[in-house]
Amino acid sequence: MKRLIIALALLTVPLANAAIAVFPLKDIRAGMHGTGKTVFNGDRIEDFQVEILGVLENVGPKQSLILARLSGGPLEHTGIMQGMSGSPVYIDGKLIGAVAMAFPYAKDPITGIRPIEEMIAVDKLQDSTRPARTGPTGDLASLFPTPAAVSGFGDTRMIEVATPLSLSGFTPAAVDQFAPQLRKLGLEPRQGISTGGAPENRMGDPSKLQPGAMISVELMTGDMSAGADGTLTAIDGSKVYAFGHHFLGVGPTNIPFTRSEVMALLANVNTSFKISSARELMGTISQDRTTAVTGTLGTRAEMLPLDIAVTRNSKNLDGYHMHIVDDPSLSPFLLQMAVFSAIDATERSQGASSVLVNGSITFENRKDPVQLRNIFAGDTATAMQAAVSTAVPLAYLMQGGFDGLKVKGISLNLESFETKKDVQIAQVFLSRKEAKPGDIVELMVQLDGENGADLSRTVKYQIPPGTAPGTLFFTVADGPQTSILELRQIAGETAHSPDQLISMVNKLRPSDKAYVRIWRPQPAYQVAGEELPDPPPSLSLVLGSTQGLTQNKNSKIAEIIIDAGEFMVMGSKTVQLEVK
Repeated sequence: MKRLIIALALLTVPLANAAIAVFPLKDIRAGMHGTGKTVFNGDRIEDFQVEILGVLENVGPKQSLILARLSGGPLEHTGIMQGMSGSPVYIDGKLIGAVAMAFPYAKDPITGIRPIEEMIAVDKLQDSTRPARTGPTGDLASLFPTPAAVSGFGDTRMIEVATPLSLSGFTPAAVDQFAPQLRKLGLEPRQGISTGGAPENRMGDPSKLQPGAMISVELMTGDMSAGADGTLTAIDGSKVYAFGHHFLGVGPTNIPFTRSEVMALLANVNTSFKISSARELMGTISQDRTTAVTGTLGTRAEMLPLDIAVTRNSKNLDGYHMHIVDDPSLSPFLLQMAVFSAIDATERSQGASSVLVNGSITFENRKDPVQLRNIFAGDTATAMQAAVSTAVPLAYLMQGGFDGLKVKGISLNLESFETKKDVQIAQVFLSRKEAKPGDIVELMVQLDGENGADLSRTVKYQIPPGTAPGTLFFTVADGPQTSILELRQIAGETAHSPDQLISMVNKLRPSDKAYVRIWRPQPAYQVAGEELPDPPPSLSLVLGSTQGLTQNKNSKIAEIIIDAGEFMVMGSKTVQLEVK
């Protein structure tokens, strides 16, 4: 029944929205007057006055801006406000475009209006697909473009009106930590100014939306939420156009948007902004391009469940339940923010601390999940280390280029400690210096930590029968160093299937173990992500002539894992054994 009501509501959108009456850019002249529409209070759409000052041509590739002065309502006091992006402007009842650009610190409400023809042109890109990105990255903000700036007069620049981003449920430190990256994306983060930021899960009535209405693009909902506010420019049937500039510039996407209500206006010396609150769902944003964002009314975007449980010294503290957008660029970034905030809300900001991460990433069409386990210890930046290390595997998976690999959900358990639980690989000994094939040798490893922490581990290794005489090397290293060594060896390898990509991520070594790598300085080859050590000369000749195969100078013969309990292992040491 609900679906039927929504369908009928879509059919009953006023006929005025069925086709956009356009005032052509070529007919715009200085001195013309028009009317703009936006929301200053609640959900009531109000008029403001527009005086055309001229047209700025070629401000971008085949792009122009209409320069105009705004007046009326509170604009003389506030100037151009964040959240006004997309406010439609009309001349003689025909749409000329949307408020999109402004001069920072300007005393007068001078704006750049994005011509509606350029916004509608986004439809030509509707069938485009997002290019696949491959490989993990630590600097997740580099996934996004820098917002464009348009040259103005003198030393000033006209820039896109910043998009206010309401962040709820995040700690102040989390907002401060990620604010510089968010501002580079053209977003202005605000904390604690919404009524919760989590929209109702029901689909709203599309007839409540008219050009000039406030909307909120919801990146995250739940116990932590993030919503970006803007204004709806035009409706054409079920198609909507908004903002007059890009949101994050991610191209094709699938992000929910809601109707939004303005609670207050806050005048600011730099840029004034609207304080608003998201309401019911209205549809999805499907294109995020340079000149506009576009979407569809009455559709529901699929989002990824994210569950984070936090414990301290084995005692349950907090649980967070969220949904984040399903996007290769945005999802890892939002996961990083959520993990940092969850740890920061529990852990002290100064002094020694440790964080143990346990969790998994599950997939809709794959049986095996990606297991996430690691421990981080230090005097500073422990929360950020844990946040980045958790987000990087998700980025690698979602940007691997496989449309069939669909994330189902992310579940994490974060345990914090008010001590630095780390140990160094201090000493490594072999029980003997020489041995024969078939002999068993013992390897003793000494792990030393702060406050007298002392761990000793002994492992046994049998030299395989038939091992050729020569030197065997035993390298004991921490998880990150072992992972880096193996990642370098497979750097030239490309995953050929989703399962192989998952396998590669699952091979990342956690920090709570030491890894004994037994090897020889002999050639080895990476075949389908697996190491083929010291092949026979005839096979080595074939592999060496095969394009795309990576040759390693060192050949791993075996590996032994040493468990250090809930301690972060650091360091690396190597000893050797002569095989007679």
